[in-house]
Amino acid sequence: MFSLIAGAAWAHGVAEGDKGYIQESSGVLFAPFVYLGAKHMVTGYDHLLFLAGVIFFLYRLKDISLYVTMFALGHSVTLLAGVLSGISVNAYLIDAIIGLSVVYKALDNLGAFQRWFGVQPNAKAATLIFGLFHGFGLATKLQDFELARDGLIPNLLAFNIGVELGQILALSLILIAMGFWRRTQSFWKHAYAANVALMATGFVLTGYQLVGFFVP
Repeated sequence: MFSLIAGAAWAHGVAEGDKGYIQESSGVLFAPFVYLGAKHMVTGYDHLLFLAGVIFFLYRLKDISLYVTMFALGHSVTLLAGVLSGISVNAYLIDAIIGLSVVYKALDNLGAFQRWFGVQPNAKAATLIFGLFHGFGLATKLQDFELARDGLIPNLLAFNIGVELGQILALSLILIAMGFWRRTQSFWKHAYAANVALMATGFVLTGYQLVGFFVP
């Protein structure tokens, strides 16, 4: 059973068709890489769970935009730096940390840090830091591919633009759904349970990646 789980626990997985396209591409291909970046974000459940936790209690568009920008900045910096410098860390360990980022945000929403330690972590700094880990996770995965150096930087920038566009699209759908939920009496009644479920999912994601790391 553990072997089957490990085989499926691909960290920051990339579809085979996309993988082949990335490896065969050469030169500046702006639009295709924008699409790939958007697809990565929209289908990246770990990204979406973390961001859903970030905006769970945010109502003003200004605040939401700030946190989303902090996350995108961190994601972009480590994606570019990791691929261009060739720095590599095991993708399973990075994704385990990303799973813990979901746990952290759920605990933050539950007010656990204030109750347990009497301190409130800086949410903006935490969003930036976990954005760095999210970007590094993808950079680690991309280094497994044979990326052409011709047009590499423009293509990576295009990919990041796609990530931002995909993030906006995904968060727009989440905000619409949460907007309807917030208008109901069940929101505050079930907000605690929702964040407990989010925390549990984060632990599952972390364990899933650790199995992938320890079980060949």
